[in-house]
Amino acid sequence: MLITLSLLALLYVVLGGVIIAAGGGLAVMVVLLAAMAFGQLVLSERLALRAMHARVVSAQDAPGLHALVERLAIQADVPMPRVAISDLPIPNAFAMGRSPKHATVCVTSGLLQLLERNELEGVLAHEIGHIRNRDVALMTMASFFASLAALVGQFAAFGGLGRERDGGPGLAVILLVSIGVYFISYFLMLALSRYREFAADRSAALFTGSPSALASALRRLQTAGERAPQQDLRQVGAMQAFFIVPPAVGRSVTRLLATHPPTEERIARLARMESRLQQG
Repeated sequence: MLITLSLLALLYVVLGGVIIAAGGGLAVMVVLLAAMAFGQLVLSERLALRAMHARVVSAQDAPGLHALVERLAIQADVPMPRVAISDLPIPNAFAMGRSPKHATVCVTSGLLQLLERNELEGVLAHEIGHIRNRDVALMTMASFFASLAALVGQFAAFGGLGRERDGGPGLAVILLVSIGVYFISYFLMLALSRYREFAADRSAALFTGSPSALASALRRLQTAGERAPQQDLRQVGAMQAFFIVPPAVGRSVTRLLATHPPTEERIARLARMESRLQQG
């Protein structure tokens, strides 16, 4: 993760130099893009819940689920997140929120029907781990610079950066650098996303003290995703990157294009953690 973040930082330093060398014509668009990224971060919860047809439930509506989330939040030392339930049959879960104080954990009705209580606890602990690690804010910030690189490339492609200045980079150079930064940062962000899943798995194992429960849940969710009808998969297509196990994770062309690591590798790491915990 440190190597990935360092490479992203280096890319953005290069991009910043290109923007400065290109002149101030991009200032307004950069500010606008930053405002859009901030709006996306603030509104991410509402947009995600709407996409999943989910509703926020109270402790009276789902006392068992609320009690489980509250206990895990106390163990993770984070504020109690909002709890939401989606009526979709695909078993899965996700967490959204710009900070631990503004977060929501959502589960589908299919998940509640599929998993045993200890497995459900492992899945919820994984999502609490994402909240504690501020992963939504981290990935939004990383994607902002990739969007900025795409914007610079578009300006260069259509001549929106103005004429070349003496000693400044030509439009062709700016375009090539921007395209390079965009594609490299895109693959680095996918790698960062996979690392964050490993980190959330580890957090869940420590919160619950039972890595095997989460491993069992991941195995069940993987199998259920492979059997899910295409119609159901299309319905949640926009949210799969946020799921604990995307239904299409086993259908990716290559690992480099996946937002999540292979489920088998996650289970193997959890098994090693279980062995270490048993050995004290």
